[in-house]
Amino acid sequence: MGTNDQLLKVGIAGSIVTAVCCFTPLLPFLLGAIGISWFVGYLDIILLPLLAIFAVITLFAYWKRRSA
Repeated sequence: MGTNDQLLKVGIAGSIVTAVCCFTPLLPFLLGAIGISWFVGYLDIILLPLLAIFAVITLFAYWKRRSA
């Protein structure tokens, strides 16, 4: 198992976790339960670029795996 496989796993896992946090109300409920619901207004600023970064990591790892 090489570095490309690990990078692919990180990219896929990060994309899934970020997408779940972006597109479901799970994260606002958790933040409200913890008591830091003020952070909900900043989620789009953080989660959407994070989703794009993980998607790029996934595509890069997949491209490297296909070319190897």
